[in-house]
Amino acid sequence: MLTFDVTIPVLNEEATLKRQVRTLHQFLCEHFPERQRQWQIVIADNGSTDATPRLALELSEELPEVQLVRVPEKGVGLALKTSWSQSEADIVGYMDLDLATDLPHFIQAYNALATEGYDLVYGTRLHPRSRVVGRTLKREITSRVFNFIVRHYLGTHFSDGMCGFKWLLRKHVPALIAGGAVSNGWFFSTELLAVAEWQGLKMCELPVRWTDDAANSKVNIPKLARQYLKAMAVLKKQKPQ
Repeated sequence: MLTFDVTIPVLNEEATLKRQVRTLHQFLCEHFPERQRQWQIVIADNGSTDATPRLALELSEELPEVQLVRVPEKGVGLALKTSWSQSEADIVGYMDLDLATDLPHFIQAYNALATEGYDLVYGTRLHPRSRVVGRTLKREITSRVFNFIVRHYLGTHFSDGMCGFKWLLRKHVPALIAGGAVSNGWFFSTELLAVAEWQGLKMCELPVRWTDDAANSKVNIPKLARQYLKAMAVLKKQKPQ
């Protein structure tokens, strides 16, 4: 039985935090009944200015399997690195608070790491067997263009670097960070896969059912694109020759 931490990076999510965390908690209780012995949910708050930290603390007091980690600065990558550096679990990973990726996929991811010999599992929305619901044409095109650039510029083979559903054996985290997975922002998600591929880790591509939450998305696509392109150039310098 491998232990695992599910990190949820959050920023100003007071409207949905309690509902979504309770949904995830109930799912894990049903499928992994060992609870405190096997798993915990880590709410990684990265600089919220609303009631999110207070609500997360209330959840941690209500549910023993929920922990709050405070990260004073914004940045998804920073939130994940902070959470994972404090973890003692065998498996670490994350999902978005909107639970866009159907929860049953977590069981597949866990089995891939715990029993099938994989080092890292990533969800993909771009596999022929994936099903994407409610996504706008703009976001679909943006995602496909970005992943096309990543593959050709970095010479990688993974299909979807941006999907917010990734899990890995914690023992690999230090080497991945040392190898170039260092971004404090969203690009950290893609860096993980690129460096893992370069280091020869056994990676499982997991086609997922993914439901877009575009109405509540905080993503600024032009700004994010500029950040990604700059981070990509930095990461390429880390690629082994």
